[in-house]
Amino acid sequence: MRWLAIGLLALIVLLQYPLWLGKGGWIKVWEYDRQLKVQREETRKLEIRNAGLDAEVRDLKQGYEAIEERARFDLGMVKQDEVFVQIPDEAIAKPR
Repeated sequence: MRWLAIGLLALIVLLQYPLWLGKGGWIKVWEYDRQLKVQREETRKLEIRNAGLDAEVRDLKQGYEAIEERARFDLGMVKQDEVFVQIPDEAIAKPR
């Protein structure tokens, strides 16, 4: 009777090995699931960035306001007969 129990236990262990440690076992499935979650998060961030870039491209194609705004902030350009006043960041950070 004892050999039968040992044999059945060995059979159970042999059947469980592929389920847990085999090519498509649970451990690999859990690892793939974790990798999938990381990839989905990265994809979501990239989709948000792409949506912002798409909106910016549409704004630049549609009118001069976006182009003017970009010229003012990125390039420091001003219109003709316009006065440019710049306040240093230190003056804003340290009120007197």
